[in-house]
Amino acid sequence: MKLLPKVLVWVSTFALASPLAIAASPASPASVPSTRSTAALLLGSWLLDTSRMPMPPDQRPKNVVLTFGNAGDGKWTVHVDVVYAPGNEVHSVSTSTLDGTTAAVENSPEADRVALKQPAPNVLVMALLRKGVLVSTRIYSAMPGGQSLVETAVYPGQDGTPVMKTNYFTRTR
Repeated sequence: MKLLPKVLVWVSTFALASPLAIAASPASPASVPSTRSTAALLLGSWLLDTSRMPMPPDQRPKNVVLTFGNAGDGKWTVHVDVVYAPGNEVHSVSTSTLDGTTAAVENSPEADRVALKQPAPNVLVMALLRKGVLVSTRIYSAMPGGQSLVETAVYPGQDGTPVMKTNYFTRTR
């Protein structure tokens, strides 16, 4: 093969592969928006639409607010404020890095440790542990426009098979 056709093949391959590589690689500078636009996607407060929960209305929580905050130094805070159907309240908080390292969760009935990863600017993966055992995985996806958030929660059911539930949030700030 002559040099020119080899160069054309290489350039064509690179041109076709580059958008895919850039889209798939969160570490590439072209795919990581500025801190401000990344923050606009997930950071802030989100209110759960309890009317869409697959449970009887009298068993649904009265209110759930999820807040992702920038704690600086590459760390995020996660606040979960829940008012359960009977009226009791829980206010959980954690501060952790986005590299999958576990960190303590304070005042959560579900978990005592959390690990976070952000594989894309609009996606956050959260692993919740209790006494060293994975109790659930949550995947948060900010929808285009940044005003709604979808949570996919995965946890073991009564018989050990995975249960997947979807919850819907609206940005409050």
